[in-house]
Amino acid sequence: MIERHLLKLRLRDKIDAAEEAALRGTIVDTVVHAAGRTIVRAGEELNYSTLLLDGLVGRYKDLKNGQRQITHVHVAGDFADLHGFTLKRLDHSLLALTPCTIARASHTRLREITETLPHLTRMMWYSTNVDAAIHREWEVSLGRRSAIQRAAHLFCELHVRLGVVGLADENGYGLAISQAELAECLGLTPVHVNRVLRELRERSLVEFRNGRVSFQDLPALRRLAEFDPGYLYLTPQPL
Repeated sequence: MIERHLLKLRLRDKIDAAEEAALRGTIVDTVVHAAGRTIVRAGEELNYSTLLLDGLVGRYKDLKNGQRQITHVHVAGDFADLHGFTLKRLDHSLLALTPCTIARASHTRLREITETLPHLTRMMWYSTNVDAAIHREWEVSLGRRSAIQRAAHLFCELHVRLGVVGLADENGYGLAISQAELAECLGLTPVHVNRVLRELRERSLVEFRNGRVSFQDLPALRRLAEFDPGYLYLTPQPL
């Protein structure tokens, strides 16, 4: 059930049998959500954290004028709201961007881990720190990267993150979201995103069509985005 999450953690450090069993023991149930469904609403009191088993989940915030900003895209194997364990509510909502299967990890059982398994606790802390690093990189994109660089950077980031859990190869990966949802990730209008995608395609870098990202020249795309995967912290490091 949580194999993809374990794959991510084991890239950083070893997880022993007792720690794996404890992680599995936090799961109290699994739920399937249709695309477009809000999984957790901002302000909702939480007694569990959401582990994404399959699909894509977006964190988002709404404005009163109806506009929405997606602030993070979670892939299979991610805890979408592990920080909710300490905060007990979210200041944003979680949206199923595609059909999703999630597992709910009990906060009571997560607390038991923090009290009995210090190394596993540090591994969970590592996960939330990587989330924060990704948020900082998205902030740089929204504030300083050009529109085409934003799109290129996001495509490169998702390639690495999906590759970690076996959902991407050197040629591309599935990304079953709409151009409107991509626009909400990039802080652009759908019309602007359409122009950006056309330019990326005409420059023979990458194509996003029919729910798939297909690379024509990944090294050149990375150069355009100035993409450095170091902020994803995938180098083995004992914790």
